[in-house]
Amino acid sequence: MHNLWLSIDGEKRFSSLRKFQIIGGVLAGAYPVSLLYAAFLTACFGAIGADAWAGSGMQDREVMLAARGDAPATATSVAGAEKAGKPDDRESPWLIMPTLSASPKLGTSLGVMAAYLHYFDEKSQVSMFGAAAQYTSTHSAVGALIANASFGEDHHRLIGLVASGLIKNDYNDYLGTGQPLKTEDNLRAAVSRYLYRVYDNWFVGGQAVFTNYQVVGETLLDQETLNVLGVKGFRAGGIGAAAYHDSRDNVNNPQKGWLMNFNNVAYRDWLGGDGNYDVYRLDLRGFWEHGGGNVLAARQSNQWTFDAPLSANAPVVLRGYKMGQYLGKYMSSVEAEERLRLGKSWGATLFYGMACLYGNGEDCSDSKNRYPSWGVGIQYILKQKEGIVANLEYAEGKWDNYGIYLKMGYAY
Repeated sequence: MHNLWLSIDGEKRFSSLRKFQIIGGVLAGAYPVSLLYAAFLTACFGAIGADAWAGSGMQDREVMLAARGDAPATATSVAGAEKAGKPDDRESPWLIMPTLSASPKLGTSLGVMAAYLHYFDEKSQVSMFGAAAQYTSTHSAVGALIANASFGEDHHRLIGLVASGLIKNDYNDYLGTGQPLKTEDNLRAAVSRYLYRVYDNWFVGGQAVFTNYQVVGETLLDQETLNVLGVKGFRAGGIGAAAYHDSRDNVNNPQKGWLMNFNNVAYRDWLGGDGNYDVYRLDLRGFWEHGGGNVLAARQSNQWTFDAPLSANAPVVLRGYKMGQYLGKYMSSVEAEERLRLGKSWGATLFYGMACLYGNGEDCSDSKNRYPSWGVGIQYILKQKEGIVANLEYAEGKWDNYGIYLKMGYAY
């Protein structure tokens, strides 16, 4: 399950860049959506992703950060050792939990998320309808409504997100310029994606993204810095296509199978935006069960931008880094995660990843463009049959980046 809100997953100082990427994240599935995927489900677009809700995530959040499995799940790891099906009559269809993220560069974020689970028919995946709100130590406040639906015997999958918020940022080093910066941003965003099953585990569909936000420096010096860097608020409207493969046995806690999410968003002024540019994303994930319920998960993510403004460039999407703090024309990353089963209701994770920002004369041979990430986590199963977990993680990167996240769902 991904984190849409929760996961904004723990990037909760929301930069103006992040706001835009939240949307992308949802489309790209960069964030699990286990509900709010947990975070803006993970931010709106770095990839609107079908994951944004499957769990997501919550990504990828984000969100999931999307119920994407195509067959009843038979989960044997921490997410559940029972066949996926309709919720047990003794279980409530409601999910409510607090969210938390803390980092020296992100500040502290507290929030709450709630969702309603529903099955439209026997063969469809579980659908989620939820809301989330967060407040940070920088006095930022963000709220979102999220829907992730599977219906028509899972031939149709639909994701929707609307969000609004006031985001205040306090950077010690903005975009690596060495310049401290404080900004106040107003965000409004709406994202949607529709997928149709065309054959076996293959889906095709389309997506749309609309966002409108303003970025203002809190002091004259801050505003001058924004002017020099060319960072400003803008309106963006985009549409795109998506090709999707999902053979996972459980969308929230897969034990086996693989996922591919390839999509694009073409932002155009005739859609109400301030400019014309393109974003392409490719997300690959694989899951292998071993050793009595343990699962090895791997993910390879890519984002390529063309003629995009600075604030819409590709971000590092690994845990431990603030989304939007490090940007490049292109981004590619690899992650591996061992998910250990500790009992019927408990599990643990160990993970490591590496991201690279490249393009415009930069490449991955230079260590300054590489961003390692590692961490550990512990999970508690909230819904046995659906495989939905509460996930507490610690992640660390370079340059004193680290984060603590409490969210719903696995990172992917």
